[in-house]
Amino acid sequence: MSHYGGVGEDDVQDAGRDAGVTVVTVAEAAQHLGITKEAVRKRISRGTLRSDKDTDGTVRVYIPASSTAEAGYQPISANDALISARDETIAALRDQLEAERQANSEHRRLLAAALERIPQAIEAAETVEEAPEGSGSHPGTDEPQEGVLPPQERSWWRRMFGG
Repeated sequence: MSHYGGVGEDDVQDAGRDAGVTVVTVAEAAQHLGITKEAVRKRISRGTLRSDKDTDGTVRVYIPASSTAEAGYQPISANDALISARDETIAALRDQLEAERQANSEHRRLLAAALERIPQAIEAAETVEEAPEGSGSHPGTDEPQEGVLPPQERSWWRRMFGG
């Protein structure tokens, strides 16, 4: 890293244009490279990025113009970044909402199918109870046939709904 005492911002910008590089702040370099400001500073300390310090203490990073053109770099404002983040969040929430709607639709379909089966189960149970007389016990015995419950042992839903 080189520090030039007394070098003004205009001098740094001119030097950057002459050398075919773009001169940006640490924050802009981080945005351009898609890394954090700390990572830019680490690259500067390792010597993989060239930089200078202005008289006012601002660190200017030199990014080769070829990599800037290839990446389609255009500095964006803080408002643009916030708008972009908001739009990404909205898109993610829309996707999540659509997935939840599909799951809700499937749950409703399953519930409807289950509710359709309840009357059929009640009718089947009633037919067992209405079997002809004598079929509830074995011939010659007073014991009830297996599978047929005496009235006091009926299921709770039959007692509740009069079945």
